[in-house]
Amino acid sequence: MAVKTPCVGLCSTTYGDLVCRGCKRFSHEIVNWNRYGDDEKRAVWDRLAALRDQVVLSLVVIVDEACLDAQRARHRIPDDSGPSAASRAYGLLRRGARHMRNLEAYGLAPQPEAAGWSAAVLRDEIDRRFLTLSEAHYERYITGEVLRHG
Repeated sequence: MAVKTPCVGLCSTTYGDLVCRGCKRFSHEIVNWNRYGDDEKRAVWDRLAALRDQVVLSLVVIVDEACLDAQRARHRIPDDSGPSAASRAYGLLRRGARHMRNLEAYGLAPQPEAAGWSAAVLRDEIDRRFLTLSEAHYERYITGEVLRHG
């Protein structure tokens, strides 16, 4: 089965961003996506998942994976976020944050820093930090390589 695109339909690279504000891929990855083989596409997915999960777990505790998965099923959230509990929690927050009043009812709890935040604020902060981390990754590993070898 072909590896699908991480695109979420909010591409900002067309406006000059080097890292997409929607999917967090690098602009050259978006341009070259259809030329990549499955291994290259999976490598991009793996990087995105690792960075996103790092941010999610810095702000959210997965208290009950069974409850998280039951709520995802109840709300018909597709399994397209990734296999980790952090990825599944992000998928739930991404699609349902505005309806979530009590994180604990979804098998989640805020880390101390995020205590008192609404699910929507939490989702937006995860997204903001995920973008910041992706941009830092770009600057370190892509821009840095160009400067060292360019």
